[in-house]
Amino acid sequence: MTETLHPPLTGLRVPPGWRVRNVQGRSLFATRATVTRPDGSEIDWSARRHRKGLAPAPLAQRPLRRFRDRARGASRSSWWMGGLFATGAFCFALGSLPLFFDHIRADVVAWVFFVGSVLFTSAAYLQFRECVAAPDTIDPAAPRRHGVHGLIGLRARSIGWYATAIQLVGTVFFNVSTFAATRADLDLDQQVHLIWVPDVWGSACFLIASALAYAEVSPHIWRRPRGDVGWNIAALNLLGSVAFGLAAVGARYLPTTGEPANIALVNLGTFAGALCFLIGAALLPIESAGARDASRR
Repeated sequence: MTETLHPPLTGLRVPPGWRVRNVQGRSLFATRATVTRPDGSEIDWSARRHRKGLAPAPLAQRPLRRFRDRARGASRSSWWMGGLFATGAFCFALGSLPLFFDHIRADVVAWVFFVGSVLFTSAAYLQFRECVAAPDTIDPAAPRRHGVHGLIGLRARSIGWYATAIQLVGTVFFNVSTFAATRADLDLDQQVHLIWVPDVWGSACFLIASALAYAEVSPHIWRRPRGDVGWNIAALNLLGSVAFGLAAVGARYLPTTGEPANIALVNLGTFAGALCFLIGAALLPIESAGARDASRR
């Protein structure tokens, strides 16, 4: 017998003896399903866990609502991504604090933001690569992709692929805007096109990516799946993206003065967004450890 394609899970092969039912998702994207393995055991398959390489939860024993305070057993990739995202978010939070930028040279503050954006891009690429390298079959024990296909590639039926790819593009826009902000010789027109416009595009990418990531883990708009730390992470990232978007709105330059329209909103939105991303990043190892614990129960 050979592996077959399951219509709602197009793009993922179903091994012989495996059965898929109760598929959930939005439009063309399958985000959750009940999968019966050849031995008769049932697992709660989810698109987020699949792309992150996390063990699926047994259907009869869902993950606990609370996880141990230390993320023992977390995957190495979750530590790397969490650390890079958290450090980048810390840079953005620090740079937006008056206690910091009022006492530090403007060029130093600008470089803090740029370093934070580079850390964001590094973490976003690891997240994108994690999605691209996900197995081509629903079997969680199947080998992950390697070589070129494990580094770059298209997953047309994966909502997570679009979320991670768009977020990666957004971080590059932030690289452009924050690097341009380190230059003190820009006129108003250059500031608008090199700082504010990329900032707006980056914020828009983050908002779209976060909305897709939230849709991936939430079968209903306001209902939190029981024991799903991934939902908490996606919700925090969505709130952080909204805050970054508000900061971008406040950062638009006024043609009369050449100053941002609402600097208080810029700082508050940046700080609030960075704080949300920081907490979400800290939960990544906990999500990974919790998934492993659930698979062993």
